[in-house]
Amino acid sequence: MSAAETGQVRLQVALARAGIASRRAAAQAIVEGRVSVNGEIAREPGRRVDPSNDEIRIDDIPIDREPLRYYALHKPLGVLSAASDDRGRPTVTKFLPSDAGRCVPVGRLDLESEGLLLLTNDGPLINSLLHPSNRLPREYIVELRGRPSDNDLERVHTGVRLDDGVIARANPKRLRRPSSTPGTSWLRLTLHQGRKREIRRICEAIGYPVVRLIRVRFGPIRLRDLGSGQLRPLTDHEVRLLRARVPGPEPAQDTTV
Repeated sequence: MSAAETGQVRLQVALARAGIASRRAAAQAIVEGRVSVNGEIAREPGRRVDPSNDEIRIDDIPIDREPLRYYALHKPLGVLSAASDDRGRPTVTKFLPSDAGRCVPVGRLDLESEGLLLLTNDGPLINSLLHPSNRLPREYIVELRGRPSDNDLERVHTGVRLDDGVIARANPKRLRRPSSTPGTSWLRLTLHQGRKREIRRICEAIGYPVVRLIRVRFGPIRLRDLGSGQLRPLTDHEVRLLRARVPGPEPAQDTTV
């Protein structure tokens, strides 16, 4: 029987999933002798443990055995993609239910952007989904000031140089959609990276500022008919689709949402 089938994971993974620290920081804490398993100091980050049965402590404080939770949110305008804000601005965590635990957003959407944002307390999954090597597709519908020409769209497809010298590219497609203001047009843009404000910077580079930006897909998860400010738990099937993009065994914790 495999470790995944017996509910075992590496010790550093158990700490990361509990929201204690990143895998790297968790491994360092283990090597420093700050972590114990069933009353004994554990110094090997790769040691196999069963978080549902073993007592795991860091600095003699037991880690919470919090069930893994996964949500999709339609982030509204004016809400920060953060767990908290020292300036008191509204954050996406205000939409979570009271029993959501330590869920945080998977990546970010700009304050002025809307659309699909995933939230979870599965730290290793977050790190894997956001790693550049994963190249998860992100799909947006974008309202632009003006109407790009076919040559402009070809530039977007082949790559445009941004203000920091990076060459960015996306797959563009024209959309027939009512404009919010006169003189605008809509595009569907799909890219496979998540640089800061990348969609806005691509559109500005070809001379068409963004009026409205809505993310409609992140990897295998779609926004569909989720209304602005609405939250829903991911289905078991959707969670499996996300995990299928990540190498290694699935977590053994309860994934009830």
